[in-house]
Amino acid sequence: MGHGITPAEPSGSELVHSLLDEAAAEAPSACAVRDDSGAWSYRQLAELSHGFARRLRALGVRPGDRVVVQAETTRELVAMFFGTSRSGAVFVPLNPAMKQFHLRSVIANAEPRLIVADTAAAERLRETTAVPVHTVDSLWPDIARSAGPPTAGEHVEVASDAIAALIYTSGSTASPKAVISPHAQVTFASRAIQAELAYRPDDVVFCRFPMSWDYGLYKVLLSCLGRSELVLAGQESDLSLIRRMRETGTTIVPVVPSLATMIATLVGRDRGALPPVRLFTNTGAALPRSTIDALREAFPGARVVRQFGQTECKRIAIMPPELEHERPDSVGRPLPGTEVRILDEDGRPVPTGRSGEIVVLGPHVMPGYWRSPELTAATFRTDEATGGLRLHTGDYGRLDEDGYLYFDGRRDDMFKRKGLRMSVLEIEAAAMDIPGIRAATAVPPGREHDLTLFVETDLAPQAVLRELARRLEPAKVPAECRALAELPLTQHGKNERRQLAAMLEGSHR
Repeated sequence: MGHGITPAEPSGSELVHSLLDEAAAEAPSACAVRDDSGAWSYRQLAELSHGFARRLRALGVRPGDRVVVQAETTRELVAMFFGTSRSGAVFVPLNPAMKQFHLRSVIANAEPRLIVADTAAAERLRETTAVPVHTVDSLWPDIARSAGPPTAGEHVEVASDAIAALIYTSGSTASPKAVISPHAQVTFASRAIQAELAYRPDDVVFCRFPMSWDYGLYKVLLSCLGRSELVLAGQESDLSLIRRMRETGTTIVPVVPSLATMIATLVGRDRGALPPVRLFTNTGAALPRSTIDALREAFPGARVVRQFGQTECKRIAIMPPELEHERPDSVGRPLPGTEVRILDEDGRPVPTGRSGEIVVLGPHVMPGYWRSPELTAATFRTDEATGGLRLHTGDYGRLDEDGYLYFDGRRDDMFKRKGLRMSVLEIEAAAMDIPGIRAATAVPPGREHDLTLFVETDLAPQAVLRELARRLEPAKVPAECRALAELPLTQHGKNERRQLAAMLEGSHR
């Protein structure tokens, strides 16, 4: 079964830097981006991006070359992103927290022409590779001097199917896995998301996430489309978040569950006026109902938007903000101009309401993984009916009669216990329904342990299990509950299940 909703289908023939150029032409003096050291208008950002493109050309970077950047998410990084796009090169943002072990394999996989990094990271990188490594500080004076509008003869022809970025994901494969992100797919996805979320010129977007994660990277593009102000707050202290949101007049806050919980808690302790937030948008993992309720209570009138997606197509579904109270278990409807199908193990459509693999078609489906043909062939397959690529997500879900999507879990999240198929997500959701539980991660049975639940709570483990028995079928009640002071999370705020599983395996030896 498939559903697609196609009002005002976005164009898929644009370039990434054209989104900035449109904003600079329409709102040149509007604030584009702010960090803890200052702010730039859209005109300034555009001119500095030209300066970076000129510097790349002077350093021998040509269209198609990869430019690896490992730096904190600042105004300079935003200018470098657009400048790389202008030059026709490929932007490869890496998380500043990435360690040497992974850096070596990523650089070998990307084969960059050059690397730009913060000063501390540059020293480590020079020990890792023979590729030229430049620091942001050493490049920036020349970039600032050469900033300015385009001049005759320096325009670089960039095709819409050229690669704009390689986004390295934190997947389960041992080798590096970079999603190829061409200009056409990136700009289509950005406009399709904007068609649902409707960023505005009076919006201030408070982003805590690095541009190495597509959630942070696309906030740059969405802000351009809305002519909004983007506040880069990744280096802000946790305790100062509410104050900074208030000072900047924040109206939109992208969150993951851990950040949402923190914000709701901090507001309860803050005595100042509430920031004027009108929209929370979520991704990474589903927000527990208790967290949604806490945000609504802390910010009366703010809407909490459920979203669902993967880097491989950026976004799959969004629950429109005006429908936030409808279908509370749904993750939304497919993006404009896209299609979602639910298929069984043999690739056949399943009836409405039945669970199967979520398969995605549309102009936002990326072409594959960089230099990984086998993984690409397994994940991105040609659709016989349309001839286009369809993305096999490895996620399971179902569609209702109106085309709204419901997420049931990843293949890795689902398991059988006592003859019954179940998902860690439903166990975690039941745990989060118990008053007093701040966070929960369920670990499926392994070779040396049974189904186990880890929680952040002051409740006794046996009390948690008793409450779960009131909410779940007997087979779904974990054999053990362990309380931790803080549950481990990935760099993207998702549950770090593998670390907890390793802890269990070690404790039973």
